[in-house]
Parts: sequence; structure tokens; C-alpha cells
Amino acid sequence: MAQAVILQSLPLFVRLAGRPVILLGEGEAADAKRRLLDRAGADVVGEDASASLAIVAIDDEDEALAAVARLKARGILVNAVDRSVLCDFTLPAIVDRAPVLIAIGTSGVSAGLAAALRQRLEALIPADLGKLALALQAARGALRKRWPDMGERRRALATAMGAGGLLDPLSPTHDVEAWLAPTAEPAAKRDVAITLVLRSDDPEDLTLRQARALASADRVYHGADVPAAILDRARADAARLCEAMPADPGTGLSVEVEMAL
Repeated sequence: MAQAVILQSLPLFVRLAGRPVILLGEGEAADAKRRLLDRAGADVVGEDASASLAIVAIDDEDEALAAVARLKARGILVNAVDRSVLCDFTLPAIVDRAPVLIAIGTSGVSAGLAAALRQRLEALIPADLGKLALALQAARGALRKRWPDMGERRRALATAMGAGGLLDPLSPTHDVEAWLAPTAEPAAKRDVAITLVLRSDDPEDLTLRQARALASADRVYHGADVPAAILDRARADAARLCEAMPADPGTGLSVEVEMAL
């Protein structure tokens, strides 16, 4: 049975404006990290300062290892440039469409791959995507008024932001006001249950329809034998209910998802 995939690191967006970050080292790598920290508004300090994060960009192996050991002994989280096994955190490649930030990380395995993906995404993501995010923030009240139910609101947004939708993030233009303009009376909601017969216990074997159903479900009913790797494809806030399920003769696995439409 497939095991749940453990994240090598949990992506976090940390506000560093005005906060001290230790930076050790000189040269091109250190300069690049300093520029990134300056861009985030961090207060770049030396080793003796009090801080929660540190970046070690020292070329000499022995000096770098000694610096990392000293910092970790103080309980400081360390990024050691080009030494991924020593890193408590890594710095991703960034696509900046403020306030939207897209971070691409490889857990320090290949900065080149992350950079290549960033370049591809830079060409795909519209330059003014941040305006869509701000417009949606300003429209929160109108969104709640039109779709009071959170699940209904989430599905409306998902439909609008789908490929070719009125708010498709990859489209060059977005009109949130036009999307929110009232049209016909909404149809009454109804709960729809879909049974998914799984071909295997590997999440990579999910069909596109099954993956979409799991991602949209409000409730997921599953047998005890359904692996966590499958259930992880559902939203984190979807209810997961372990119940006796009819077994599929091929794999013995089946899942029922329920959503309001």
C-alpha cells in the first residue's frame, strides 16, 4: 500500500521587514542573499547579533561548518548556501506579482531547476496578477453577500478562475465587478455524492475526474484501507469520515465524496 508522502520542508512566507537576519560570508553568493534580504526589508546583522534566522555563505568548508555549528547551538535556524544537508530552511526562486508571490523550491537540491521554472512562469503569469488579488480582497463583502455559504463561495471562485473563466489568473484581463454583477436567481443547493472506484492505492493513478472530485469535496467517506496519500488529495478542511465502504473487486478500495451544488 502506498505511504503518505512526507514533505521535505513546509513552505512558509515569513515577514522579515525590520527583523534581524544574520548573514555570514563574502562574494557573489553572499551579495545575492543580501540583495534578497534587503528586498524583504530585513535588518542584515553579524553573527554576534540576536536573530532567529541566519544565512551562511562562506566558501571555505571548515569555516562554513564551524559557523553553522555555532549558530545552530544558539537555536538559530540556518541556511547554508550550497550545503543542503545542513539547511534548516531554503530560499526559493520567486515570481513576484505583489501581493501574489509564487515560490519554487527544490529543498536545496537544484537551484538551477528552480530558476528555470521561475523563468518559465515569469512568461506565463500576467504582470498585473496582483491587481486581481487586491480586487478580490476588496470584494470580500460582496462575495459573502452573494454566496453566504463558504463551500458555495469556494466553488464559485474555482469556476471563475478555471481555464477560460472570467477570473482566469492566466488571462491578461480580469473584471471582478462584472463577475459579481447579479444575473439569474441561483438554483437551490443540493448535495451530490460521487463514488470513486480506485484503480490502485497510488495517488498518481487517480483519473483527472477523481482528482477534481476529491479537490472539490466538502466531505470524504472512505474505508480504513484507503491510504493517506489518496486522502491528502482532498482539501485540508474537507471532513474525512472513515466508514465501511463497498469494496471494489479489483482493488478493494473505494471512496465516496459529497459536495453541495
